[in-house]
Amino acid sequence: MSQVVTRFPPSPTGYLHVGGARTALFNWLYARRLKGKFILRIEDTDTERSTQASVDAIFEALEWLGLDWDEGPYYQTRRFAIYREHVQKLLESGHAYRCTCTPGQVEQMRQAAMASGGKPKYDGTCRYKNLPAGEGAVVRFKAPLAGTTVLEDVVKGNIVFNNEELDDFVISRSDGSPTYNFAVVVDDITMGVNTIIRGDDHVMNTPKQIQLYKAFGVPLPLFGHVPMVLGKDRARLSKRHGATSVTAYRDMGYLPEALLNYLVRLGWSHGDQEFFTRQELIELFNLENIGRAAGVFDVEKLMALNADHIKAAAPARLVAPLTGFLREKGIDISGDPRVEKVIASLSARSKTLREMAEQALFYFAEEITYDAEAARKFLTPEALAPLSALAAEVEALADYSEQAVEGVFHGLVAQSGIKLGKIAQPVRVALSGRTASPGIYEIMAIIGRERVLTRLKTAIAFIENSAG
Repeated sequence: MSQVVTRFPPSPTGYLHVGGARTALFNWLYARRLKGKFILRIEDTDTERSTQASVDAIFEALEWLGLDWDEGPYYQTRRFAIYREHVQKLLESGHAYRCTCTPGQVEQMRQAAMASGGKPKYDGTCRYKNLPAGEGAVVRFKAPLAGTTVLEDVVKGNIVFNNEELDDFVISRSDGSPTYNFAVVVDDITMGVNTIIRGDDHVMNTPKQIQLYKAFGVPLPLFGHVPMVLGKDRARLSKRHGATSVTAYRDMGYLPEALLNYLVRLGWSHGDQEFFTRQELIELFNLENIGRAAGVFDVEKLMALNADHIKAAAPARLVAPLTGFLREKGIDISGDPRVEKVIASLSARSKTLREMAEQALFYFAEEITYDAEAARKFLTPEALAPLSALAAEVEALADYSEQAVEGVFHGLVAQSGIKLGKIAQPVRVALSGRTASPGIYEIMAIIGRERVLTRLKTAIAFIENSAG
């Protein structure tokens, strides 16, 4: 095979869902690994349901995932002249004919075929009439009446279709618009697509498409039909299983590299490895390791993998996406020199960026709101002395750093005989408002001396007021 050319042809009738994203990913990875070409084609011939908003949403999702395309986007609605030209080619070569049977007549043919135990199909009434072009006429493909059509599939193996069970399907409607199976074959031929990786719901379309390729006298592409993505109940993935839109996961705080990693593992494997970087996927992806079993989408596993990717990411990588989540909460971190240190302190504790933003609020807040139970338990009269002593020591430090702060704590423990936890927990609540946070020395260094002193003094006043 010459240069590998793959394609992703979404219909713009809604958002890009995770099943479609996986199909795009498989085609993109295969093209990237083999230094091939990845084409984006918008199949918008369903004009009643196709919208520009859906087109824009597909672009937005692909760009967020980082699935760039080398050609396109092509739009089927702008290619009708090409389809008409190819219809004419089949008419002239004897591989197609015009048909004036009405939809009602065709339905009667199908009912009669079923009544006699056959497949519901068109009976070929107009096959040999050689009808001229006329109003209301459709164009049908003259399918072979005997023999078999074989789909050689790199995932599923060979699948054999008996030609006598197929019918002379319509390739051009009475208004001149192409049907799905005809348009995609013409597109793939004229765009040089030679590798088609798609969901196995397209298997039943493939024998018709193979017959069209042969009628045009062009080589067949490599076909790989991958199993569908199912919900945990083994039903086809739908909204009742959770979000199915790619951008919904972005908005929930997932990283694109985590979603890509998870989607590729829904049907493909490389030994027992679960965690992959984008570059590793490009280097390792192949068609041989695509499995035949359906992938089961599990949000909990995706979240666990997202946590791993957050933990592995350089803090600088997370600044831009985290900024948006904090902005939603009224926090502007642009230009704040502490941001990367904040991220580093929270990356091992965050499953999503939205969760990280929630945990990061105390770093940037002007005032701390105490969790009621945490304040009741730790901001007590017994905490007054250690908090006051810590404030005095912090204020007197010549070199304010994490190491210096740690030294202050150990000095207080040695002087007072109080266990470290008895000092650290009231301080943690004073600084963050809650009982769980990153390491106390680390957060004190990040928050900064002035804010630490302000929060310690506020906590002292809170205890005094409560006692009073």
